[in-house]
Amino acid sequence: MRHHSATVLWRALLAAALVCGIGLLPWLTHTDPALTVLKARSADRDPTPEVLADIRARLGLDDGPLHLLGQWLTGLARGDAGRSWLSGSEVMPAVLQALGVSLLLMAVALVVAVLTAGLVCARTLRTGGQSRRSGSGSAAIAALPEFLVASVLATVVGVQLGWLPALGWYGPKWTVLPALALGLPAGAVLGRLLDDLLPCAFAEPWAAAAAARGLPGRAIARKSLRRCVPALLPNFGLFVIGLTGGSVAVEQIFDIPGLGRTTLQAALAQDLPVLQAGTLLLVLLAAGTSALRRLAARLLIGPALRDGALPTLHRPMPPARGILPFVYGGLLIVVIALGLPRDPHTLNTGARLEAPAWEHPFGTDALGRDMLARVGHGALDTLLLALATSAAALVVGVLLGLVPRLSGPLADTVNAVPPVLVALLVTAVAGSGPGTPALAVTAVSWAALTAHTSSLLRQERAALHLTVTRGLGAGRWYLLRHELLPAVLPPVTRHALLRVPGVALALASLGFLGLGAQPPSPEWGLLLAENQPYAERAPWSVLAPAAVLALLGALAVTAAGGIRLPRRARRAKPLAESDGPSPARKLVGAR
Repeated sequence: MRHHSATVLWRALLAAALVCGIGLLPWLTHTDPALTVLKARSADRDPTPEVLADIRARLGLDDGPLHLLGQWLTGLARGDAGRSWLSGSEVMPAVLQALGVSLLLMAVALVVAVLTAGLVCARTLRTGGQSRRSGSGSAAIAALPEFLVASVLATVVGVQLGWLPALGWYGPKWTVLPALALGLPAGAVLGRLLDDLLPCAFAEPWAAAAAARGLPGRAIARKSLRRCVPALLPNFGLFVIGLTGGSVAVEQIFDIPGLGRTTLQAALAQDLPVLQAGTLLLVLLAAGTSALRRLAARLLIGPALRDGALPTLHRPMPPARGILPFVYGGLLIVVIALGLPRDPHTLNTGARLEAPAWEHPFGTDALGRDMLARVGHGALDTLLLALATSAAALVVGVLLGLVPRLSGPLADTVNAVPPVLVALLVTAVAGSGPGTPALAVTAVSWAALTAHTSSLLRQERAALHLTVTRGLGAGRWYLLRHELLPAVLPPVTRHALLRVPGVALALASLGFLGLGAQPPSPEWGLLLAENQPYAERAPWSVLAPAAVLALLGALAVTAAGGIRLPRRARRAKPLAESDGPSPARKLVGAR
């Protein structure tokens, strides 16, 4: 009970700090809120000192940010979130309406994500973990950015084919395309994480005993799935929160009045009452999702966690072998090598949006620049910065995952805020510079890795072998070094590699906020965003950077298959840890 009260207090302090930081955002960025409000209300009006003074007096800006924050908190206690600085309307009804839209979109996207995850790991479930594919298809889907999937679906399915509506929010049909854009990448990531755990679940002693007693293979598969789900609940909870507040790009493309879009527009316009109310609702949603996730984990494996009688999901496995990582890596190297000798900045307005040909194998963009050259030259900065940022996020995520009571509420709070808003806060504190994008992305991307680490550690600490080792006198540091970290680091590292393409996109997307790379930089994320308006007329201008990002994702996942828990020499292995397929795997595969 004491630990629960401390966690609630820590979560409340984090929410208060976040709301206060957002309330100080205009003053931290050294911008005049009155000028921003004037531009949003009437862009044609001259910002004379008299006009700005009148706006400050009406909004109470002269009293300072602390006075404004106090007024907002006092009204919030009465259920009044104030009035919008731009429209003058009440904030709470509009924000609650946006939350309802986002929750509906999130629910449909979660259905898509669950179905996608099931398709990714269907073969592993069907064969009892004995036969697994390389996962290249799921890696390619996971590597595709949400805004690109949304653009393709809106253009092809919505506009050209006319099968489903592409713009607006007027009924159930309008939820299908944005839900697909959000759910497909999220489901691919969840499916890969689940597919990583299933073979070890099938190798546990209970599965061998159930197969020996004649339990049907489908029943063993269902129980194996139930066994692995608790380890994914923290990441599933983060996906739920992210689908609500982090779907800004998809909401913009499909013109959906959701909470993420509403919060971002308020941040850009410095409409503090709307921004603070939206952020507070996202944080409360994160807290509610975290409570439901903990309840689900307790219902699924609570007694085993309490009694320390849980088998480990991380057994020695042979590294994945195959030529696919070399094939993907070779293709990526060839593309970069062919593009580097070409000039990525030469303009040729007479060759705008030319289709791929011998002279321009990837075609040209809207300014006539060679796309192969831009992809090749953008690879070095994109890949190096993405790998460095992913490595930093991995280190931070693992270290914070060792202290779940501290990091759990922190991860939920960080993940509840739209990434662009986090970037604005980081820039306000640290300033704009070459390292700002990496710092901003690292400040967000560690959350999923921390949740994964803490979940795996919690189950590993309840494993039988750890209870025996502790009973033989092993200390805390010995268990951490020789038992816990060797079991947890491989799957978390594979998870980090799966997110490398997304990190690359997140870094490049900050350039449009003035925080990172700026045109004419050939970074891959910028190439996607720059050519997105021409996707219908010249699809090759978008497909070229999208293809190399998907290739990067496939390379990351197939290479990650070689990261396994090392075998221990001179150690007797029980039947479930033997090199060959277990009886459960054989029987499940036969059935």
